Amino acid sequence: MDPFSYLWVLILGIIVAFADGFGIGANDVANSFSTSVGSKSLTLKQACTIAVFTEFGGAFLFGQKTTETVRGQILKVELFAERPEILMLGMVCSLFGSATWVIFASSRGWPVSTTHSIVGAIIGVGISAFGMGAVEWTYKGVLGIIASWLISPLIAGVVAPFIFLATKYLVLVHQDTSFQRGLVAVPVYFGITIAINVLFLITNGVKSLNLDKVPAQIIGPIVVGITLVMSAFSYFFYAQWLRRKILGKEINLRWYHIFVIPFIGPRYSNNPDIIEMGERNLTKDTIDDSISSIEIRKETTYFQAFFARIKEILQRGVEKEIADYKAHANQEMHDFATKYDPDTERLYSFLQVMTGSFASFAHGSNDVANAVGPLSTIYLIYSTGAVDPSGLTPTPLWVLALGGAAIDVGLIFYGYHVMRSLGNQITYHSPSRGFSMELGTSLTVLTASKIGFPISTTHCITGATAGVGLCNGKFKALNWKLLAWCFFSWMLTLPAAGTIAGLLFAFATHSPKLG
Repeated sequence: MDPFSYLWVLILGIIVAFADGFGIGANDVANSFSTSVGSKSLTLKQACTIAVFTEFGGAFLFGQKTTETVRGQILKVELFAERPEILMLGMVCSLFGSATWVIFASSRGWPVSTTHSIVGAIIGVGISAFGMGAVEWTYKGVLGIIASWLISPLIAGVVAPFIFLATKYLVLVHQDTSFQRGLVAVPVYFGITIAINVLFLITNGVKSLNLDKVPAQIIGPIVVGITLVMSAFSYFFYAQWLRRKILGKEINLRWYHIFVIPFIGPRYSNNPDIIEMGERNLTKDTIDDSISSIEIRKETTYFQAFFARIKEILQRGVEKEIADYKAHANQEMHDFATKYDPDTERLYSFLQVMTGSFASFAHGSNDVANAVGPLSTIYLIYSTGAVDPSGLTPTPLWVLALGGAAIDVGLIFYGYHVMRSLGNQITYHSPSRGFSMELGTSLTVLTASKIGFPISTTHCITGATAGVGLCNGKFKALNWKLLAWCFFSWMLTLPAAGTIAGLLFAFATHSPKLG
């Protein structure tokens, strides 16, 4: 094959890769932020705003290694050496099969595995092209990936409950002193979480920055030093800000006051018109503005109305109810969960924002490979005219950037469907529980990303959620029906995506031709 031939295949590949990334954002990002939104630590709009940056950052900085696994360790690509353009077409069909299934599942609110989907689609193409022998069934290929799917929920299902039980028995169950204990625990968790981020950035960062060349003997002291520094900062600044914000009810404290909190006086409100409404504070002026908004809207010009409509369309996906969606149907299950001091839980509400971002960063680093791994193969064949048997050629950064952007778009416009399913419908989500689920999931996923296993974040968060739910000591505190459906959907995803991709590939390669 001559280099730069079959431009139409490359263009089609970019389109379907973006569609697959859209499906990943719509389905899998719920794994990172559904606990935060379900526990009301974040609104859906706030979660999406954070995820736009963390998903893209994880994909761009950490997505290289798992992209190589998806691209080169599932098919025996050397079988396509005589016809590289056929492998290009096969990757397009794989992306189409994966995107079709994932977007359909997302529309139904089914939390399926996007990793299952792309791996199944590639297997379907391989079998359609050369039979069962075209697939790497060994431990270095499909068998190893499948093993990681089985192991990952078990690992996350152990790590997350371990974190929660430590929090429960060291902090939460001590009703009289739980808040003070939490003020000591939060800085420790804060320092550890930051240190883990730094550790993975050093050992698995962007190759062009040569962060992986940092000598192993100094990594330990760097991580320990960062942990101590960040824990100290959190204890003397962040924890004191939390104490005054929550216990002191200084409602005029802002986030930027964290850095000067020891040096400023009380920040109480002097406005007698403030009305307390749950977690929010609304002034009479704000209420009056809301009431008069209808009249203002009538006076807008057609030009303003047009842009208002565009804004409404763009924000449609982030204005949905998530935390209390069908709350009445899950009330009995939530009643079986143990409730703890609300003020202490709010400590973890602030911390959960950070762990949710950490989990989102981990998701972007691992699952971007599901969309850009096949696209990278298409581009490399297009630019070189040959198949790379090793599957280890570096992935272009623009391909990683495209995948990260597609994930962001899918989350903003369609992510609320699956987030509703995972938010409070499997078990009761409080900030301390959600924090434990997210930290356990992100540890599992980032470790797998370092090794090169494209594991499913859906499996990890489901295992972590089930494990933490069991910590209530009551089986009825879990929605076993929904959990069973999750497991069933995982089994269904592999053959569904594989069948779609395999049939499309067979149709494209064996259809009648003119001339």
